[in-house]
Amino acid sequence: MLDRPVLDKTGFTGAFDLKLRFTADQATMGLPGSGGPGDPGGSGIPANPDLPNIFAALQEQLGLKLVPAKGPVEVLVIDHVERPTAN
Repeated sequence: MLDRPVLDKTGFTGAFDLKLRFTADQATMGLPGSGGPGDPGGSGIPANPDLPNIFAALQEQLGLKLVPAKGPVEVLVIDHVERPTAN
């Protein structure tokens, strides 16, 4: 959603039901309806100038902060491809 992996370092376990209010911007182009990658032809989420962006909303509303860092990422490596043979 944020165009990069997010590594959870909160230490929280279990399921949570949260409501986060923020305005759509470049950072949230992966959200459903944004028209971003994975949502061709989306209607677009209207920006609301009265709401903070997702980074400020996470900090203000949930007390969480997204911090750029390096960490492990799952990668799929394809080292060989062949066309299937006819049956």
